[in-house]
Amino acid sequence: MSTNLLRFILALTLLPFLWTAAGAQAVSFPDLGSALPGHTDVTYLDLARMVIPDLTADKDGFYKGGLPIDMRHIEGPDSGGSPPQTSSLPNAAVLGIRAGGKDRLAMLFDLGDSPDSAEGYAVLALYDIAAKPKLLDAVNVAVDRSTYFREPGKLSVSANDDALITMSAHFNSNQNYVITPLIMVGGDKFELIDMIYTFDENLCAYSRKQDVAFQAIADGQPYAAIKVTVTDATAPSGESCDDAPSAAASQDISVTYHWDKKASHYAKDSDALDKLAGENAKRF
Repeated sequence: MSTNLLRFILALTLLPFLWTAAGAQAVSFPDLGSALPGHTDVTYLDLARMVIPDLTADKDGFYKGGLPIDMRHIEGPDSGGSPPQTSSLPNAAVLGIRAGGKDRLAMLFDLGDSPDSAEGYAVLALYDIAAKPKLLDAVNVAVDRSTYFREPGKLSVSANDDALITMSAHFNSNQNYVITPLIMVGGDKFELIDMIYTFDENLCAYSRKQDVAFQAIADGQPYAAIKVTVTDATAPSGESCDDAPSAAASQDISVTYHWDKKASHYAKDSDALDKLAGENAKRF
């Protein structure tokens, strides 16, 4: 099966995430050739070319280009692979955010497979579009094959700031692997808060799903605490199967990230999600 077909199937699988995010938090997918609101002389393609300088529209409505500009991986210098030599995309995911009390625009470009990594390559770019548009930062946020904004896309952590939520995933016939980076913006630069690892299974005898929810909780700090809850639910199918039957069960695993003023970073209050990731790895 071709890589493009696999990405298309995965996109269909994840459409509920994308639709909800678009409705709740204004993630949009404008054609790159369309003008920015309030900028009749600037298009999303102009912004995209700050990341992929030779990006050009083809006759089929796709935009194709070569290598993107150099950038770091959100996890650090030892993570991520090289970008693909060529990229083809129909659009980009666009999300308006607040950072340091200023309006900013985030754009997410999934460029496809990395030539030297099992992960894909996806660019999260930050722009100032108040006057003449300017690229402020760009990072590779791919931690699996296909990358998207994840519901709710962003989370307000102060009157002046939003945290961003992306997701990378791949699947096979009965398993879905998802990694969710939680990202903040400091000094107009992206900073990783943490990664959340979840794993879904659909077997003959039962299905097991791990859904993630995010909540901002004011706690007197400059940035609100962020509570992340994974609901791990198992539902028996009632079918006669070779797999061992499993009883219905559900549990919530929560971790809260509090702002550490001294370290200027979020710190988590437990390793519960790390333990869940370890347990999931044993089921792969």
